[in-house]
Amino acid sequence: MARIKTIQTNFTAGEISIGLVGRGDLTAYNNGAATLRNVRIAPTGGVARRRGLRHITMAEGLGRLVPFEFNTEQVYLLVFTDLQVRIYANDVLIIELESPWTENQLSRLAWTQSADTLLLVHPDVPPKRLTRKGAEDWSITDWKFFEKDNRLFQPHYKFVDEDVTLTPNGTTGSITLTASEDVFEDGHVGVRFRISDKEVEITEITSATVATATVKEDLDGTDAVKDWEEASFSAVRGYPVSVCFHQDRLVIGGSRDLTNRLWLSKSADLFNFDLGEAEDDESIEFAILSDQVNAIRAVFSGRHLQVFTSGAEWMVTGDPLTPSAIQLKRQTRIGSLADRTILPRDVDGATLFVSRSGTELREFLFADVEQAYQSNDLAVLSDKMMRDPVDQDFNKADRILYLVNGDGTLACVTVFRQEKVTAWSLMETTGLFHAVAVVGANVYLMVERDGTYRIERFDDVVLTDAAVTKSVAIDSDGETVWTGLDHLNGMTVDVIADGIVRDRINVMDGEITLAQPARQVQIGLPYTHIIEPLPAYQPSGTGVTQGSAIRLVKVTFRLLETAALTVDTGQGLRPLPFKTFGPGALDAPITPITGDKTVRALGWTRGEPVPLWRIEQSDPLPCTVLSVLNEISSNG
Repeated sequence: MARIKTIQTNFTAGEISIGLVGRGDLTAYNNGAATLRNVRIAPTGGVARRRGLRHITMAEGLGRLVPFEFNTEQVYLLVFTDLQVRIYANDVLIIELESPWTENQLSRLAWTQSADTLLLVHPDVPPKRLTRKGAEDWSITDWKFFEKDNRLFQPHYKFVDEDVTLTPNGTTGSITLTASEDVFEDGHVGVRFRISDKEVEITEITSATVATATVKEDLDGTDAVKDWEEASFSAVRGYPVSVCFHQDRLVIGGSRDLTNRLWLSKSADLFNFDLGEAEDDESIEFAILSDQVNAIRAVFSGRHLQVFTSGAEWMVTGDPLTPSAIQLKRQTRIGSLADRTILPRDVDGATLFVSRSGTELREFLFADVEQAYQSNDLAVLSDKMMRDPVDQDFNKADRILYLVNGDGTLACVTVFRQEKVTAWSLMETTGLFHAVAVVGANVYLMVERDGTYRIERFDDVVLTDAAVTKSVAIDSDGETVWTGLDHLNGMTVDVIADGIVRDRINVMDGEITLAQPARQVQIGLPYTHIIEPLPAYQPSGTGVTQGSAIRLVKVTFRLLETAALTVDTGQGLRPLPFKTFGPGALDAPITPITGDKTVRALGWTRGEPVPLWRIEQSDPLPCTVLSVLNEISSNG
């Protein structure tokens, strides 16, 4: 009977798909796990019970979260819900504004920021700019394109057949325009048309072929002309889909009716789209033409201007970008989501985006050898982690990309490219996650609980969800009744009082009553973290082989600052004993330990790809596993 010792020194491959339990030859198998729930994986390899979620405020309904960082000291959370936006600083509401986006439209909202201005676009809503004028002085206004001598320098396009003509009945003042075919709709009122490169503004629609207009630039004559076009963005033709800044230009990627078109403003003149004479600093406009549909879903400023479409990924080059030097090259054929906007995120120089299928997290990365971009799938070994994602953001502080899934779970991937770390885990809560935003070093989430929406953030101080912390004077006798828990009404909560985990209790009328008084409390919803290893595997000739009868003799966990560890090694879940403060102390806070804990095991398995042990713990106490040493007996 062979005795074998195996050690797992890290969890840097994260949770591995069950379909790979036969691939023990993979490097990721030795560093992966079968189940990782409600844990976070450090780039160095340890796995810890995740932070709890601190309750910040109630939200008005379903919406999106947007970060706004004016500088390192002035950072804000923007909460967009139906027809309104609330702005928070340091978790405190500072102002509420009316907005034009309905709840149903928020999933297609895209944005980019420059200094104190956030530009927001949606294909069915005129583009807006949200401007910070002071700490508590904010406004939402329409974009204003550069105007000179009554001419608006905005993009224009002829949406109808080239042979359709317009005939003006005058050259100045108020005139009538007659089209040779149907052109005009009610939404054209207020829209600029260019007739032989001279502008008029529509003031009234008489019919589909007749409209009244005010001349902004004197026309050349009253003959019927084919040389005319209308503003690219309007209620009739739709508005921009995506936007970013690149090389001192404002880049607009696609619109509702011009899905494959790119517009780049004049250099250092962000709202001036004058094509001029194609001088180096003048604006640029072109369409993406290829053998497939290329509806632009996002534009991103990275090493190059990157364009993500519904069918492929593109690189726009030019150093600098000029009308004569610009080049467009297709790089990969993956495609991005078409039914909602999930903005790409920069991670260590790579751009991470969700594929069109919604089952892949792609890493758009420039390879110096090939001088081209590649789109590697970061979820190929953990394909069950992505479940129709709806939002994503990256926290540089802990190197975790957070993906909100359509089923309300939160997929987390620790990314550290330098050490080839791509580690997936899944977070769950009592309720559903709907949106995420990283503001500074803080991760905020919109969570639906009991039919209501809340804003919460991960907090190192708490180990429960929807949590609040309260205290009274240290020299007092403490309190037994704790109020201010309306957001937890009717729910069963964990209570940590003066560092001691008390029995769970139901919240009634926004308060709880403790059996014993306390000076400090943490009150929140419980959650359970789970760590399960992959089934034991060793190549033939070194011990355990597929089909052998094996038994876990004992397992040793190397722990870091851990106060609770509940393990099942074949005899059911059992909590390991931890010391408390002081000799013989009762009902005292548990002292976290850093060191090894060994558990002996029972039970044989044969040909069953099951984990040798399982950690499952709901106690709101810290738990971090750095490595695991297994001693296995084999009788093959």
